Amino acid sequence: MVSEVKQEMVRPLRDTLFSVDTVQEDFVFNERVVEVFDDMLDRSVPFYREVISSSARLLDSYLHSGDTVYDLGCSTGTTLLEFCRLLEDKGLHFVGIDSSGPMLEKAQLKAELYRKQESIRFIEEDITDMHHPDAGAFILNYTLQFIRPLRREAFLRNLHSSLRPGGILLLSEKIISHDQRLNREFIDIYHQFKKARGYSELEIAKKREALENVLIPFSIEENRSMLKQIGFTTVETYFQWFNFTSLIAVKAS
Repeated sequence: MVSEVKQEMVRPLRDTLFSVDTVQEDFVFNERVVEVFDDMLDRSVPFYREVISSSARLLDSYLHSGDTVYDLGCSTGTTLLEFCRLLEDKGLHFVGIDSSGPMLEKAQLKAELYRKQESIRFIEEDITDMHHPDAGAFILNYTLQFIRPLRREAFLRNLHSSLRPGGILLLSEKIISHDQRLNREFIDIYHQFKKARGYSELEIAKKREALENVLIPFSIEENRSMLKQIGFTTVETYFQWFNFTSLIAVKAS
């Protein structure tokens, strides 16, 4: 009975947040977003599950038993729960960090439901003002784009200094192209992707309006250049679908 209650509490509602004529506020990670967030990710982020499984393969290759993986902006814990499943024999420690209490409450419930509460620790903390030295890996899944551009370099420098030698940063982001025609084409293809998953033209337009001043993407070149300037010796793309990409950045051993 307890398990059934937890299943009901963690089951995401269908995302209909933007099926309205007027957006009242910029996009924020509040209780209303938490309730639909997993559905939002599955229907809004291309190849979301495949990126997680690909990231797990890189963690398996680069990390050692006893290493700690930090998921920054972990939201409802989906990524860490999948890492636990895929890397259960690796001997890793998993920590999810988020500034949203409601997100972490949902993440903790999911960890308990799937009996992973001993494997994952959740911390409510501002990721731009944290100190977790000797990390094996930091995960930034569609998180950096929500940090103000002027603060990104200092934030990433802190992550670089906090990684152990040979540690890695896995960065997934929405991106822009500085070729205006290509950028328009990529956005249109992405909107077609969302329509195929049940979002209406109104919902797509209203969400874009809500995110306009909150989500500020860089190009692949800008992200790569920033990571190299900070000191990562290797920065490579391991996934791209039009205006979405994932990068691995490796700290020198």
